[in-house]
Amino acid sequence: MPATTALRRTLAVLAALPLLTLAACGYGSESDGEDTAKVAEGAEKIDGLDSVRIGYFGNITHATPLVANQKGFFQKALGATEAKYATFNAGPSEIEALNSGSIDIGWIGPSPSINGYTKSGGKNLRIIGGSASGGVKLVVNPDKIKTLDDVKGKRIATPQLGNTQDVAFLNWIAEQGWKTDAQSGKGDVTVVRSDNKVTPDAYKSGSLDGAWVPEPTASKLVAEGGKVLLDESTLWPDKKFVITNIIVSQKFLTEHPKAVEAVLKASVDTNEWIQANPDQAKDAANKQLEKDTGKALPAEVLDPAWKSIQLTDDPLAATLDAQADHAVKAGLLDKPNLTGIYDLTLLNKVLKAKGEPAVDDAGLGAK
Repeated sequence: MPATTALRRTLAVLAALPLLTLAACGYGSESDGEDTAKVAEGAEKIDGLDSVRIGYFGNITHATPLVANQKGFFQKALGATEAKYATFNAGPSEIEALNSGSIDIGWIGPSPSINGYTKSGGKNLRIIGGSASGGVKLVVNPDKIKTLDDVKGKRIATPQLGNTQDVAFLNWIAEQGWKTDAQSGKGDVTVVRSDNKVTPDAYKSGSLDGAWVPEPTASKLVAEGGKVLLDESTLWPDKKFVITNIIVSQKFLTEHPKAVEAVLKASVDTNEWIQANPDQAKDAANKQLEKDTGKALPAEVLDPAWKSIQLTDDPLAATLDAQADHAVKAGLLDKPNLTGIYDLTLLNKVLKAKGEPAVDDAGLGAK
C-alpha cells in the first residue's frame, strides 16, 4: 500500500497513553472532571446551545476525550454551553446514539464509522478529525507459537466478527497464503471471536493460543505470560493506521459548526497538552477511566499500553480506505462508496490558527 499525503502529514503524534478496560457506563453517564471543568464566569453559550453531548469508549484508544473530560478542556472550549458525556463499550451502540440524537459528537473506531456511514447511505455522519493510531498486537502463548509460521493451525482470538481487529487479522491470514472462512472463523487458522473482557481468562485457561487485540487487552495477555509476536503498526506505511476517529452527526455539523469547531479545538489542545505533560496525562486518563468504568488500570498493564498508542489530529484517511478494502476482500463488506465520509474543513481551520499544516482526506471528502 503506497504512502499518501494523509500519512506523510500525520500531525501531533504524541506520547502514548494508557488503554482502558471496555466497560459500558451506558447512555448519558456523566463524569465529574476537575475544577477546570467548571464554566468560567462571564462565559457565553456557543450557537445558543445549552449542551453538547460527547460520546467515547472507556479505553485508552480514546485517551483524548478521557483527558479532555478529566482536565476540563471540552468545557473550557464550550464556554457556558455544558459538555455532557456518555461512554460506550461497542461501536454499534455509539452509532445508534448518534443516529437517535442521544450524542452529537463521538470518538469511535474505523469499522463502525464505515458501517454507520454506508448503512445510512452516507447521510448520518462525517469524520471530522483523527485521534489515535496503533495499539493493536498479536500476543501468543510462547510455548505453542514461536514464529509467525506457527500461527497456522492455532486458535487465535479477535474481539468481534467484522470489527477493526478482526478484519485486520483476516487480511493478515490471507496475506500469508492461508485460508480461513470469515464468517465461521474455521480454516488454516481458527479465529475465535471473544469479548476483550473475557479473552485474558480464556487465554489463561489454555482455550486460546493467542489473540489479535487492542490495548489494554494485549498488555493484560502479556501480564499473563503472553508474548507480543507482531505489532500491527509494522504492517502499515510510516507505522501509522487509524484506530480512533472523531465523528459528528451531519445535522449537528450543519446547524452548529461553531460548537463542532470548539470541540475540535479542545481535542487539538488536549493532544498538545498530553505531549507536553505525558505523566500527568497518563494519570488523568486513568483517573477518568476509574470514574467511567469503576476500575483503573494497574501499572503493569497501564504503562506498556500507554507506550503503544500514538495520538494524532490527522484522521489517516488513506488507512481507513485500506481497512474498508480489507473488509471487502474478506467478504464482510460490499464495496463501499466512502466519498463524503470526511469533512476536515473545521479541523484544518483549527490547525491553521495554531500554525500547523493541514491534513487531507485522501479524496474521500464531502463535495
